[in-house]
Amino acid sequence: MKQVFIAGPCVIESAELLDTVAAKLVDINQRLGIDIIFKASFDKANRTSLHSFRGPGIDHGLLMLSDVKSKYGLRVITDIHEAWQADPAGQVCDVLQIPAFLCRQTDLLLAAARTGRIVNIKKAQFLSGKDMRYPVEKAREAGAQDVWLTERGNMMGYNNLVVDFRNIPDMQEITPTVIMDCTHSVQRPGGSDGKTGGDRRFVPQMALAAKAFGATGWFFEVHPHPDQGLSDAANMLELDKLEKIIDKVRA
Repeated sequence: MKQVFIAGPCVIESAELLDTVAAKLVDINQRLGIDIIFKASFDKANRTSLHSFRGPGIDHGLLMLSDVKSKYGLRVITDIHEAWQADPAGQVCDVLQIPAFLCRQTDLLLAAARTGRIVNIKKAQFLSGKDMRYPVEKAREAGAQDVWLTERGNMMGYNNLVVDFRNIPDMQEITPTVIMDCTHSVQRPGGSDGKTGGDRRFVPQMALAAKAFGATGWFFEVHPHPDQGLSDAANMLELDKLEKIIDKVRA
């Protein structure tokens, strides 16, 4: 099966950031002969604090993602949080992503499926891999032809995530494309004074462990200067380290 790679900044911060990341992804695609899908969120609607940066909103954000598609020829993916967002996002994006906390929201899943786009459902932090058959069934019964699942860890106590890599083969019994979210899985949710903390040191190990368990895709949030990022700064990967990690998991 063809491997899936997704990469991009957590949230749309500026057109300049999108250009920097998109140009790097094009370079990696050409050098490695792959097709990285560009990811960025137009709205981070589930941040810990009311004062956290959320992004430019759907109208301006989709215009910026459309610009990335036309300028760089990249496929794009973004999160949607409410059912009404599916149609406008589906007119721009090749893949619609359902956030982990929302993976059981029936109306959201149905709306995403009805766009005809690929639907990537992130596994909730409180569900097992086997539990994900039900969100997939909802999307398929609403007409989705291609449904992906993404592993991103489970809550372990407070402010901590662990990854049970057995979820990957469990989810592959449901759908063939199972993606490892290598950066969100190293988060410390809400564990940094009202913000999400994390430890990007473990991103390469997450990617390689997922490969050992049979993952068919990898998702990396990247930033040229992640510590300056406006969302998920602690767990985003440095942009200049992306190619080396992808090369390792492709080997």
